[in-house]
Amino acid sequence: MLPDLDVRQAEVRITSFIRDQFAKANKETAVVGVSGGVDSATVLALTVKALGPERVHAMILPSSATPPKDVEDAKELVASFGVKSWELIVIDPILDSFERTLGRMSKVAKGNTMARIRMASLYVRAYELKGLVVGTGDKSELLLGYFTKYGDGGVDLLPIGDLYKTWVRQLALHLGVPEEIAMKPSSPRLWPGHLAEEEIGLSYRKVDEILYSLVDLGMTPDEILEKKVASLEELEKVIGMMKTNMHKLLPPPIPKVSKVTVYEALERLSKVVNNFP
Repeated sequence: MLPDLDVRQAEVRITSFIRDQFAKANKETAVVGVSGGVDSATVLALTVKALGPERVHAMILPSSATPPKDVEDAKELVASFGVKSWELIVIDPILDSFERTLGRMSKVAKGNTMARIRMASLYVRAYELKGLVVGTGDKSELLLGYFTKYGDGGVDLLPIGDLYKTWVRQLALHLGVPEEIAMKPSSPRLWPGHLAEEEIGLSYRKVDEILYSLVDLGMTPDEILEKKVASLEELEKVIGMMKTNMHKLLPPPIPKVSKVTVYEALERLSKVVNNFP
C-alpha cells in the first residue's frame, strides 16, 4: 500500500528547502541535535548537503537513559559527514537540578523534561551562533503527536516533516547513512529500554500504511477496514493517538475579544510584512 519514496527528488526538494529557509531568516549556522538514530542522521546528512559541513553545529545530548552505542553512533555520524563544530553534553546534571527544585518526577514527566532540556540547549547554541534549530521529527511522529510539546517539537524548521518513518529510512540509505543506523529501532530514549514501537503498540510500517491511507489516499476508516489495510484495533490505536495529541500541532487557543485575533491578524498581515521593503 505504501509506495517507495523517490529518494532523489526528496533530496533535491529538502536541501533546496533548507537553503531557502536559512536565506529567508538571514541565518548562517544550522544547529542539529544528533542522537544516533535514523531521523537525526538523515537531517544531519541533508543539512550538510544543503549548507556545507562548515555551517552545521551538531549537539549530542545523552542522558543516563542513552545507550553508549547511540553516543558512539552519533559521534561517527558527525565525523562521517565532515562536521567539525560539535559538542557532547550529558544532560543528567540539568535534570537533577529540576528534581531538586520541583521534587521527584514520574517517569513520563522526567522524560518530557529531558526533551525540553535538549530543546533549550539547542536554542542556547543557536542564539550564540546566530543560527536556526533544525528539527528531526518525521511525518509519522508529527501526525501521531509522538513527540514532546516544546521539547523535540520546539524547532525552527522540520526538513523531514513530510516523510513517513518508512520513507526516512529509505532516504537515509540513499544519503549514505550506515544501514545499522538507518534500520535501528526508533527510540526517544526518555527512559532505559525505551522503544517507540513498543510504546505505540504498532510497527512504524503499519502506522505508515494507516496514515498514508487516511492522508494521502483519503480513505475513510471503513474503507481501510474493508480493504484490510489494518485491523480495527490497529486503526483505533492510530486514530486514538492522533485525537489525543492533536493539540501539539496547533497554536495555543486564544479567546476572541477584539475584532481581529492574533492568528487572523497574522494571516492578513503576512503579505504586507513579506512585501515590505
